[in-house]
Amino acid sequence: MAPFPLNLPQLLGSPQYFLVYLLIGFAFGAVLEMAGFAVSSKLAAQFYFKDLTVLKVMFTGIITAMVLVFLASGLGLLDYNLVYVNETYLVPGIVGGLIMGVGFILGGFCPGTSLVSAATLKIDGILFALGAFFGIFLFGETVGYFEEFWYSTYMGRITLMDFFGTDTGVIVLAVMIMALLAFVASEYAERVIGKQTQKQPRWRIGLAGGGIALAVVVLVIGQPTNADRWNRIAADKQPQLDSRAVYAHPAEVLHYMADHEIVTMLVDVRSESDYNLFHIRDARNVPYDQLSTIVEEFHALPQNAVVFVMSNDEAEATEAWKYLLAESVVNVYILDGGVNNWITVFGENAFPSADAALAADDQLDFQFAMAYGDNHVAASPHADRFDLTYEEHVVLSIKRGPASGGCG
Repeated sequence: MAPFPLNLPQLLGSPQYFLVYLLIGFAFGAVLEMAGFAVSSKLAAQFYFKDLTVLKVMFTGIITAMVLVFLASGLGLLDYNLVYVNETYLVPGIVGGLIMGVGFILGGFCPGTSLVSAATLKIDGILFALGAFFGIFLFGETVGYFEEFWYSTYMGRITLMDFFGTDTGVIVLAVMIMALLAFVASEYAERVIGKQTQKQPRWRIGLAGGGIALAVVVLVIGQPTNADRWNRIAADKQPQLDSRAVYAHPAEVLHYMADHEIVTMLVDVRSESDYNLFHIRDARNVPYDQLSTIVEEFHALPQNAVVFVMSNDEAEATEAWKYLLAESVVNVYILDGGVNNWITVFGENAFPSADAALAADDQLDFQFAMAYGDNHVAASPHADRFDLTYEEHVVLSIKRGPASGGCG
């Protein structure tokens, strides 16, 4: 999606794109230094409610990014699926936050601000940064002893919208209001506890009103549905369906299943009953109406992964292909002819044909004496037993999904 159809390595080429990260880092550090975050006493003062600049600056950054991200997403300028969101491990996250909070109070820095302080050659900042690096090393050497706890209470790529089960706009507006109330409370605390008498600029009220207005806009325009996202890419992707460029012959699918250098994900979108009658070995049953529950897993697949979706024929698998592409999943292909064609090619006439009068679109064309599942030779055939020719359609694309994130 606009404004960047490619990621930075594609757009600028390596290693030039690292310069962008470097410039962002310098700019972020400069903003922190100008806000006074290189001074530990100023940072520590927030915990005594004397100077809450840290809360105001960081909260301002959070709500500004939040509003702009979801406004751009609502306008179709940004694909939120490609924005990295830290995965949540609830209890380890709480424990880690408490440890970092204690360190923040004692040392007067968080990891990001300690680097800013160290860059300005402040001794306490340098020592804190060195301590942070030592802590990282120590963690890496000892995590094996508490790895089970480290990976416990996993909740995935969860957001407030997911947690509360509400619309994005509602959360954006609620967080904006919460931030503004926190600003009011912080200014009150600074006057009463911190004895600050400095007058606050009047234009901040206008900015607050502007923030509320943008949050309301996000609420009104909403976020694009899967159908909206498909409509935006249909002009580019529909011709691939029409030319059958994304339909992979069963022999091509079998080839990738046997290729140990490729991560092959087989997604069977049929009903559980059809899946139990017969399915390709290692195929995962995810009915079409449940695809949204595993989109996160698709985004986490490595660069060398290819996804094959299948139904009895092609109709439902084609809809699944559209759904996944609209969710920014790459390297997705459809099993040509579906499971019916797979059985035709590799079944060696093991199953009699179903009554043609009872056959319907995207239904199994064969009769089964029992529920075979994948316990039949046709579920995992040996390619060398078949002399098949086919046109290759699979072309691996560079993954565009979210890859990593960090914390200041």
